[in-house]
Parts: sequence; structure tokens; C-alpha cells
Amino acid sequence: MISMNNVFKTPTNRRVFMLQAVTATGAAAMATAAQAQAMVAESDAQAAGLGYKADATKVDKAKFAKYAAGQMCSNCALFQGAAGAAAGGCPLFAGKQVSGKGWCSAYAKKG
Repeated sequence: MISMNNVFKTPTNRRVFMLQAVTATGAAAMATAAQAQAMVAESDAQAAGLGYKADATKVDKAKFAKYAAGQMCSNCALFQGAAGAAAGGCPLFAGKQVSGKGWCSAYAKKG
């Protein structure tokens, strides 16, 4: 005679496995999407207000006297990207990334 426990054991294990697989796939997809954030545009209102330039060498030195050669997002305390990353997050531009070689007037030296 077949026990009712054995009849339902295999489908339950498959069901649990499938739910775990779907959850893991969804989590991986969300992590990938989080890494693929859009870059902030220089024309964005917040970026323009802070004088953001994707290339720090193109900063208007007459308008932003605080700028000094060598200052860039990648060595700013606000930069959230990995060391040496081409781009990374910045709390000033929520949900968007800034260029590691960029600059804005909120620059604060790391360290």
C-alpha cells in the first residue's frame, strides 16, 4: 500500500525547488538591472545646477574656481563605484551613475 506521505512528498519537493529557482532567477535579474543604471546627463537639472561634467578636463575654470586639476568623481568621497571603475553611483544623482572621470561643484576629496 502507498502511503499518502510518499504521494505528496515528491511534488512538494519539486514545488519548493521551482519556487526557489524562480526566486533566485528574479534576484539575479534585479541585481543585473541595478548595475545597469543610466548615466546622469550633463543637461539634467540637478547636474547642470552642480556644474557636472562627464569629463573633468572640460570644467569651466572661470565659473568653478574651486576646481583643481586631478579632481574627479572617482576620487570624490561621494563616489560609490569601485576603485578604478569607469562609472559609479552618487547620492546626489539618485538612481543614476556618474563618470569616474567626471566632476561637479560638490566634489569632496576622499580620505
